[in-house]
Amino acid sequence: MSTARIPRQQSAPADVLRPPGRWVALAVLALAVLLVAVDATVLGLATPFLSEDLEPTGTQLLWIGDVYSFVIAGLLVSMGSLGDRIGRKKLLLTGAVAFGAVSVLNAYATGPEMMIAARALLGVAGATLMPSTLALIRNLFHDPRERSLAIGIWGAMASAGAAVGPVVGGVLLEHFWWGSVFLINLPVMAVLVLVGVKLIPESKNPAPGPWDLLSVLLSLVGMIGVVYAVKELAAHGAGWGVAVAAAGGVLALTWFVRRQFRLPAPLLDMALFRHRGFSGAVLADLLTILGLSGLIFFLSQFLQLVQGRSPLEAGLAELPAAVGAVAAGLLAGRAARRLSVRVVVTGGLAAIGAALALVTLVHQETGYPMLGAVLLIVGTGAGFSFTVTADVILSSVPKEHAGSASAVSETAYELGAALGIALLGSVVTGVYQGFATPGGVPAPVSAAAHESLGGAVEASHALPPDQAHALLSAAQKAFVDGLGTAAGVSAAVLLATAVAAWFLLRGQKLEEGADAHG
Repeated sequence: MSTARIPRQQSAPADVLRPPGRWVALAVLALAVLLVAVDATVLGLATPFLSEDLEPTGTQLLWIGDVYSFVIAGLLVSMGSLGDRIGRKKLLLTGAVAFGAVSVLNAYATGPEMMIAARALLGVAGATLMPSTLALIRNLFHDPRERSLAIGIWGAMASAGAAVGPVVGGVLLEHFWWGSVFLINLPVMAVLVLVGVKLIPESKNPAPGPWDLLSVLLSLVGMIGVVYAVKELAAHGAGWGVAVAAAGGVLALTWFVRRQFRLPAPLLDMALFRHRGFSGAVLADLLTILGLSGLIFFLSQFLQLVQGRSPLEAGLAELPAAVGAVAAGLLAGRAARRLSVRVVVTGGLAAIGAALALVTLVHQETGYPMLGAVLLIVGTGAGFSFTVTADVILSSVPKEHAGSASAVSETAYELGAALGIALLGSVVTGVYQGFATPGGVPAPVSAAAHESLGGAVEASHALPPDQAHALLSAAQKAFVDGLGTAAGVSAAVLLATAVAAWFLLRGQKLEEGADAHG
């Protein structure tokens, strides 16, 4: 039995069911989501160069990596709801202009503190883009089969962006300085604004109610408080700061949820979560990204700092993930209708889990065929899983709530990314920092080497060749051990998520096309 609430529109006129220009508009929306996804991973390749230039500590480096996702996660629900109220096109185009402007700040950051602040501001702008793109697709494509294909293209761009980011970064870092990875945002956002003004139709909730600022503040404080507490606990252990952040975050989120039940026009309609398919899809997205994000973040460093590849070579090495994600995203809707939603999602998650389990076998001399195969499987599994869960989330809510539903989906994605980098990054860092310093290495050099693998590479330049080789070998082995441990944790998370999805998505179906039986 289909769980979708949207009625088939078999008698609707063709120009209502399939408005002209919708595919060109989709191309513009896909460009926006591609760019936001690229920005989430492009920094991985630039990390060694950024470390050399800005000299961040290990903790600052992690903040630079994940504050973008933290801020997006904290603001997505608010921005999705704002788009439902003021118009999703208006919010998208405003966010695009801001995204381009703040990218310049990132490119010319002069210190780690400025870089962290600039990444946070980029997260604010990114939060306006992601839910708007998916919600606009819900309103551009009324035919469910066309919408499945559109969501597949959208999902493929999101997945491909994460994988193409390293390639784009690699090309730029071969020829320019690390700030260039942010300046590529400017021409793309210019195209988005110019084309979007003409081709993207406006859509919003016809009776939205007021935008509750207290709810906005509570969701932001709650999300950042909880994520910060998790990150600090994993990195430095328990302490008063962690306890205060965790308590404050949980209190704010609890207050937020209770307030949504009382408000006549809530920022987030909590009734959405009573739909088992919606809740199952959101949970699957969150845990999948949690398991994947840490691997992607640290794999770029493995390819460069352990195996000695150039930035471009490392980026190209990660390309199979993009190929798998795009191919699977385009086939996912058809596969889910032929087999079932839960078979496709569970199969995708199980494939990712199995591939991550293989990463535990990786060592310093591992050949590329194994790494390429792992990345291809991961990309394919993610393409199937994410595309189908996005379709389930959008088709299970009335279209006037498309922005809020999209925001919940994107919040799960970004929160999973932030928690994944924080938790798995802390696992890698914890294992890495335990390596024994070779004899004769001065204490300041040893301290710098234990901050991060990039720090070890820099610190080794001050040593005689024999000592430098010994220090680097010890640091690289420790990093690989940490990567293997994190991959094992990720594999367990993904396989457990596959089991949960099998039960939560039982009986879930995608809508049939409006003309499917005609």
